[in-house]
Amino acid sequence: MSKSGKKDGFIIQAGILAAAGILCRIIGLLYRSPLTAVIGDEGNGYYQSAFNIYTMVLLISSYSIPSAISKVIAQKLSVRDYINAHRVFLCAIWYVLVVGGLASLVLFFGAGLFDKGPAVQVIRIFAPTVFLYGLLGVLRGYFQAHGTMVQTSVSQILEQLLNAVVSVGAAYLLILLLLSTTDRYTLNEDHSVSLGDTVVAQTAETRTDEEGEPVYVLSAKQQEWNTRHAAYGAMGSALGTGSGVAAALLFMWGVYRLNRNTIRSRIERDTHQEESYRDIFKTISGVIVPFILSTAVYNLSTVVNQSIYKWICYLQRGMSDAETSTRYGIFSGKAVVISNIPIALSSAMSSAVLPSIAAKIGQGDLEGAKEKTAQAVKTTMFIAIPAAVGIGVLSRPITWLLFRQRSSVDTAAKLLTALAASVVFYCLSTLTNSVLQGIGRVKVPVHNAAAALCLQTVVVGALLTFTGLDLYALVLAMLLYSGSMCVFNQLSIRKYLGYRQEIFRTFCIPLISSGFMGVTAFLTHWALAALLGGEEYPSLLHNALALFPAVIAGCLVYFVMEIALKGITEEELAALPKGRTLVKLAKRCRLL
Repeated sequence: MSKSGKKDGFIIQAGILAAAGILCRIIGLLYRSPLTAVIGDEGNGYYQSAFNIYTMVLLISSYSIPSAISKVIAQKLSVRDYINAHRVFLCAIWYVLVVGGLASLVLFFGAGLFDKGPAVQVIRIFAPTVFLYGLLGVLRGYFQAHGTMVQTSVSQILEQLLNAVVSVGAAYLLILLLLSTTDRYTLNEDHSVSLGDTVVAQTAETRTDEEGEPVYVLSAKQQEWNTRHAAYGAMGSALGTGSGVAAALLFMWGVYRLNRNTIRSRIERDTHQEESYRDIFKTISGVIVPFILSTAVYNLSTVVNQSIYKWICYLQRGMSDAETSTRYGIFSGKAVVISNIPIALSSAMSSAVLPSIAAKIGQGDLEGAKEKTAQAVKTTMFIAIPAAVGIGVLSRPITWLLFRQRSSVDTAAKLLTALAASVVFYCLSTLTNSVLQGIGRVKVPVHNAAAALCLQTVVVGALLTFTGLDLYALVLAMLLYSGSMCVFNQLSIRKYLGYRQEIFRTFCIPLISSGFMGVTAFLTHWALAALLGGEEYPSLLHNALALFPAVIAGCLVYFVMEIALKGITEEELAALPKGRTLVKLAKRCRLL
């Protein structure tokens, strides 16, 4: 981090974007609970399967637009070339109109090629969102290049709020209105089957698992009705995603219109020679395409693992689409969703550091680029490592707080514990991707991601085929993939930037401090839960009363240990968002 007491601009902007990102993740988690209650784990599975396909098409078409555009425009702005910075913006608009439109058509008409069963209709509902997101990405990238993340942050919060409201509301209304003439069969805790509020069978049909234990399932007819409910619920949730993007796009366009006079006046005063649109298209294509390939390959592991898992479940284990989707929904719709919360920090830091490093490289300031990289890595690890430990030791109360389905809470919690280490790996690999892109090595993350993807694909296929790890095979694949990306990217940054990562204060001290934090949080939660009754499935209030004090106690211990072990200095603490307040608090407690 900076050795000066002054706050670094990109750290502040990253803090703004990180706060918005974490708030969006929290909103996303809060609405997931009522949404899952409406559509169930099966509906979650259909939604997540379709969402992963939508994400893949989005990655290939326009997901990386904000980062790519911010890099190109930031380099123009670093030399006050306002004319050509705006021409880049206009070319980017035309680019996404064409590419985004084609991608939407492919997703809509080719939905059946990507998946089968109820998820196909959900994929088609996602199609228009791809087109809208491209335009939104250009506007976000334009303002990020100017060194301000406020507009992007507000648009993200607005997007997530509308997404939450429409997802739950549309899912409920589609089930209520479109299936109002049908009744839903449910499998009760005592293994009886209810039709509405009436018990229609004392015991559901049974079969035995691999260990000879009875497994209670609904009949084919009963499952057919439930699948229709789940599918329509998933379609409603997909409508929420599109509504959120549309609202964010309208907001960002309004912000641009408000700043149009200022933009015009700067362009009119600029004396730079105009570049031809042909040359600008070549420039942004040369940046956008590698960015898209890098991001697409980097995130392709989710779709690959999903496809392999479903394929093996169908062919080797003879599982139905509903059963497979339900199991996958527990993994991706619960465990992965929770583990993604801290990764919002890394995504924000990446968005902020990329134009900052690109500007330093454009000015020929190699040492400045190294310093920005060190700041970004240390800030990210300062939060990512304790977040991973906290998620690992408090996985069950966190999962039970957000998803109150008794039948799947233990499975989801165990998967979340196993995923905890991937939080650190994904945060670091996401950040180092942006560093490589910022220094102009945009093809290197593509090669690194492709190598890691090949490695993890072989491993996940072997584990699912020859072991009984099931969903834990997907966890191991995620750990292997994200860990490999960290190693490959670090080696590349050392090669092309000459940057050598400091280890002890960046990684070791946060890990030691997080160990004390984890023990404190676990014991505090255990004691409070016992005082409140020690139920296996506590009420929402009792669970919160045991969980939140444990989190606070853990954070305080981590903060004290970091300062005591000199993992962070007063100057570095002051450089963080709200850092001056933290410094005053530390001095008041005589830690500094």
